[in-house]
Amino acid sequence: MTVAEIQVDQRVIGIDSRRFASVEKALVELITNSDDSYARLEKAGAHVSGRIHVRYERHLTGAVLMVGDQAEGMSFERAGRILSYGGAHSPLARGEGDGRGYFGRGLKQAIFGLGHGWIETIQGGRFTRIDVFRGENGGYLYDDGGEDRRAFPADYARLGIDEAPAASGTRVTVVVDNPRVRITQYSTLLQSLSDNFYLRAVLDRRGVELEHGQPGSGEQRREPVRFQEPPAALLLGPDQDGSVSFEGRAYPFTLTLKRATATELTLKGDERTNGLVVLSGMAALDCQLFAFENQVGTEYLFGVVSCDALTGMLGRGRAIISDEREGLNPRDPFVAAFSEAVSRMIAGAVQAEKEKLTHLERATTSGRTAEMIERLLQHMNEAAVVDLGLETAPAPGGSLPAGERPAALRFTTPFYYRPPGHPFHVSLLLDPARLPDGGTLTFEVDLPGTLRIEPEPVPVAVGALGEARRLEWTVTGERPGERGEVTVRAGDYWALCEIVIAEHASHRSANHPPHRAVLADATVQPAAHPEARRPSRDHGVDLFTGYEFRSLHNSADRAIYSEEERKVIINTAAPTVQLYVDGRGRFRDSARLLLAELFLDVIADELARRRVEQHGHAGDLEAFRRAKRDIIGRYGSDIHRTFLG
Repeated sequence: MTVAEIQVDQRVIGIDSRRFASVEKALVELITNSDDSYARLEKAGAHVSGRIHVRYERHLTGAVLMVGDQAEGMSFERAGRILSYGGAHSPLARGEGDGRGYFGRGLKQAIFGLGHGWIETIQGGRFTRIDVFRGENGGYLYDDGGEDRRAFPADYARLGIDEAPAASGTRVTVVVDNPRVRITQYSTLLQSLSDNFYLRAVLDRRGVELEHGQPGSGEQRREPVRFQEPPAALLLGPDQDGSVSFEGRAYPFTLTLKRATATELTLKGDERTNGLVVLSGMAALDCQLFAFENQVGTEYLFGVVSCDALTGMLGRGRAIISDEREGLNPRDPFVAAFSEAVSRMIAGAVQAEKEKLTHLERATTSGRTAEMIERLLQHMNEAAVVDLGLETAPAPGGSLPAGERPAALRFTTPFYYRPPGHPFHVSLLLDPARLPDGGTLTFEVDLPGTLRIEPEPVPVAVGALGEARRLEWTVTGERPGERGEVTVRAGDYWALCEIVIAEHASHRSANHPPHRAVLADATVQPAAHPEARRPSRDHGVDLFTGYEFRSLHNSADRAIYSEEERKVIINTAAPTVQLYVDGRGRFRDSARLLLAELFLDVIADELARRRVEQHGHAGDLEAFRRAKRDIIGRYGSDIHRTFLG
């Protein structure tokens, strides 16, 4: 047995191994190694199967990975060399256009980053196994057994290689026992490999399969790994010619640019589906949008740019790849020139996408954000009446002023202060003729368990109310100090009452209801005499019935209040808003704090205006500013907390 230390700087192995502490990253490295091996056979004129078999055994606290091919295989001597050398011995470093840019160190770090493993390979009828592991003192070691041996039929069968005189191939097995490594679910792993941009070209030219299951479990799954390109419109190309001028010479490249038409793209990480995959020879070097990286209007753009000169420059010693070997090095002069040339080529398409946003008439939010906004507007509608005492009902045309006409929905009192153990009435007055046709009365009852309301309020169709002008319920409370609320809504109209049970409350209002007819589980009373107008804080009409993302065809207003529609309008023509609207007109959830700022400003502005008018100070700018500051101070944190979920 021959155990030796891997002859690469141990600190370098340690640093890179931590970068490889991921099942997905390790598999990508091993799959591309197999692809490189097939490519060398093809270059020599050999026929290849192109098959790469990946097996994933997921256990409770660990996993086992296997990647096998039917490519070159390795002799005993060469297998030892790949563990002993890095740097200049990498095919990519020699400018051959193979690999991902890990300079001959990826195989070792893929194993050490996850735990330990071994390499089994057959070439020329000879079998070699090398175990790769950590020593007791933390050193990076390997054991090659001292020699190879004749390959037996069982070796061919185990490695999935056809037994033939010239048959060869390799399988790498990695045992994931590093407790810091996340044990990926099979379906997640399949999707990650399918979308990984380093593998995209490999998956087109090789037959990569992922098998899952534990030996003897009888639950084996095997699926092809394939990148599913989203439905898209072609913007440039395919393979449109371009060139980069550097040191008096032109270097060609080709570019294909598309725009996804129906699918969200992933914007970050190795599984990024947005951006241009940078290919050079057979190597995938990066995925980005160069000068337009992370800019508005690029969210749905994707494609490929291929430039063989990149790996040619790498072979001549240029630092084409970043120090971390995670993409192009923007400080290299050739990369800078290449980036500028590609950026010029795609600039028109990116600008066209930005123009679409400039003329975007409307936008949408996610369901979660819409729910937050709806909750906020409902809260501020009630605050306008209950906290600020504003009259929110619009004046009906040619009729009494809004404040002199009884509300369409109102409780007989907004505040029921009653003693325990004595039933009392909660009465709702209504005007069905003013409620929305086809609408429904809905109730929100927030009462503790010992505060009983009979019958239980249930939704009532407005059309079923007939000539009813009053709904009544009987409420009984048992414990002093208990409180609750009842809110009723119909369209934009709403009313609420608060119920408090107090030990020393008056008994004078605790009367029993006379016999009345019942409609929809609520007691209904015939039309009452018109009431004299009285100030009330128990009812109102929604000031803020909703919101819209809409172009106001100016860039000055970010958001306004439309009094006619009673809506908050967020201006999609405003540059600040456009920054947070993607190329398909969807407001990003990550920009909810901007929405909080916009809603706070518009709502505070409208409430302050109404407040100073109601107090007879219309046109007094200083009074308006004081009122707005007060409203922002009272409700600012509530509005921001709403958008924080």
